[in-house]
Amino acid sequence: MAINLVTKFHPYVDEMFKKESKKALVTNQDFDWTGAHTVKVYKISTGSMNDYDRAGTGSGTTGSRYGSVESLDATTEEFTLKKDRSFTAQQLAGASALARQQREVVIPEVDAYVYGVMAAGAGTKPAAVTLTADNIYDEITKATNTLDNAEVPDESRVIIVSPDVYRLMKKSKDIVMETDIDSNLRKQGVVSNLDGAAVIKVPAARLPENCGFILCHPCATVAPTKLEDYKIHQDPPGISGSLVEGRICYDAFVLENKKMAIYYQELKA
Repeated sequence: MAINLVTKFHPYVDEMFKKESKKALVTNQDFDWTGAHTVKVYKISTGSMNDYDRAGTGSGTTGSRYGSVESLDATTEEFTLKKDRSFTAQQLAGASALARQQREVVIPEVDAYVYGVMAAGAGTKPAAVTLTADNIYDEITKATNTLDNAEVPDESRVIIVSPDVYRLMKKSKDIVMETDIDSNLRKQGVVSNLDGAAVIKVPAARLPENCGFILCHPCATVAPTKLEDYKIHQDPPGISGSLVEGRICYDAFVLENKKMAIYYQELKA
């Protein structure tokens, strides 16, 4: 007999993802993927500003008091989930096996993929640098300045760093990080606040190779994770114990119109 974890343990699995993964802080779930692996995002252009014609000299579609009529372009971005992954394992304790698989395999894989997509799709990727305790503050403020000029919202910005880079930040004489963090944010992995952005520390193995830091706003990256199928087969033929099987679909997409909300600083190799 198989226990279908999608219906029985789905809340538990979702909660584990939220607890163990930090990607919810740097991505969004703005689109509905229920029942589909593809969505289309519509992008509409904008009209130019004109001087209002008080005399009303314009006429018809070529002109009016408000200026010439412009046709707005409508284009689409189509996103299809590319990662459809599964696993199977024989275990004596099925529930603990699922938890271990999630914590040690599934979540690190999903996180590493998402951070890689964010780095590759970043709107700003300056030349690689060697980060030191002396220059790290200046490099981070360059990033915040870039997002400011791109009119990225101040609220909810996040700086993603590895433990080694976080150590440099703590050694910098120019950085005074706010460590009075709300308990709920701290549970999600926020360790401090710098220049208005939350700082999260991520294991280096989950970040792109030679990653210095990523400054981002969650509006830029859509990262759907669909828990398709999780089952525990109790004493299936030929096996004494439990056979755990799982399937998960996931992907990450950087929105073209919002890519400037991601700044990726690479380290010199």
